Amino acid sequence: MNYGRIKVEPLAPTIGGEISGVDLASPLDRGLFAEIHAALLDRKVIFFRDQDITAQQHMAFARNFGELEVHPFATPSHIPEMMVIAHGEKNRGNENVWHSDVTFRLRPAMGSVLRGVEMPAVGGDTLFADMNAAYEGLSASMQRMLGELTAIHDFQRTFGRGMSAEKLQEMRREHPPAEHPVIRTHPETGLKSVYVNRLFTSHIVGMNKDESTRLLEFLYSLASIPEYQVRFKWRNNSIAFWDNRAVQHYAVSDYYPQRRVVNRFTIIGDKPV
Repeated sequence: MNYGRIKVEPLAPTIGGEISGVDLASPLDRGLFAEIHAALLDRKVIFFRDQDITAQQHMAFARNFGELEVHPFATPSHIPEMMVIAHGEKNRGNENVWHSDVTFRLRPAMGSVLRGVEMPAVGGDTLFADMNAAYEGLSASMQRMLGELTAIHDFQRTFGRGMSAEKLQEMRREHPPAEHPVIRTHPETGLKSVYVNRLFTSHIVGMNKDESTRLLEFLYSLASIPEYQVRFKWRNNSIAFWDNRAVQHYAVSDYYPQRRVVNRFTIIGDKPV
């Protein structure tokens, strides 16, 4: 793909691209937005280095791509839409599970824009898996079978742990379990991807428990295949912007007791089909 304003260095055959030639402190004009958007669709996750920007500039960049969510289970920050994820000596990282963001929502995230604020000297990388490549690696018969299935995504699997019965009932009214296709069709590229994840998917509709568990375990395992992955080594002021409709991610929690702080803005997406 040819770009006139930015340079995109691919980091793996089907996923990941490092973008240079952009200062995200400045507003995007129409042409620059179009090139960054095209790079996101092509590479599925894109990375920027040396972006010493404010939280407001970070938010303004993310807003170019859609409405921002306020995470229902995150500790509020001084900006409601900004999720601050901080780990260190007193709390180990716990995002080391392959997942797509907020798939328990009826309209899960379109994408997330994560900025490294304080990164450990060693460790704390993030891995991303191309779930379209995972789908393409399946046999045609498996693709056909999975294409007819839906699955339930439920916040209780993660955020409901330790929640009182009263609070759980309250949050269930606001965020009932969501039914999404096991194979999602990307609304912009038309590509198909495996769309279940260990963090939020509870079961496949219409299967008994054993069948559902066995099939989901197989599908979960696809994200762990190295040929589908790219690994990003963070530095302070690095940014990762991933297409939540096409990838899963895994934050490596190998840096304890070092401190790791990132800020995230998440862009609301559409109903998966």
